[in-house]
Amino acid sequence: MTTTDHPALTYLLSPSRSGIEPELFVPLLRLLAEGEPVTVAELATASGRSEDAVRQGLAAVPDTEYDDDGCILGLGLTLRPTPHPYTVAGEQLYTWCALDTLIFPALIGKAATIESSSPRSGTPIRVTTGADGTVTSVQPATAVVSLVNPEGTGPVRSSFCNQVHYFASREDARTWLETHPGSEVLDIDAAHRAGAAIAASMLSDTTTETPSPDAPHDCCAL
Repeated sequence: MTTTDHPALTYLLSPSRSGIEPELFVPLLRLLAEGEPVTVAELATASGRSEDAVRQGLAAVPDTEYDDDGCILGLGLTLRPTPHPYTVAGEQLYTWCALDTLIFPALIGKAATIESSSPRSGTPIRVTTGADGTVTSVQPATAVVSLVNPEGTGPVRSSFCNQVHYFASREDARTWLETHPGSEVLDIDAAHRAGAAIAASMLSDTTTETPSPDAPHDCCAL
């Protein structure tokens, strides 16, 4: 898979279906990658939108995570633990799904280390990437990523992310595939190409600059 014609990728790149708007999503990822909750005001500044427009954009992804003060904790990339630990620039973060880990390095512009495990066998999977998203190592080399094809619209986390895992091998994923009709697995090279296609499309839709790492994080309510 080298294009965004695949049904799953079409879903992710369609704001009317997934709710994800690249012009808002990319600057949010870059802010979250600093390892702190993000205020609506900070995201408004980074995205060049009003705070009301930011709230409306975030509402299109009902899975968006907030803390008790109304600060954003996660949307794809999250400060809350998931099965997909994602370390970038010394910050311990997490992602909603396995494919996220291969999309986000290029969007954030920083190298990453991914440590996941097979939901079937528990086998650890470790992947490292460069700042451009290039995969630099995979352990085990036989690792694969599951992919599902969401139908219609629906919350991106439950419709897509919760079914997208790392497995140690195609054989390791066999039982999972049998219980998830219409799903498939991609080797890491193919999954990386899919992630790179998504990242390239999202970056082409936004000219947002990476926020300064020195930007303050004074959390406030929505």
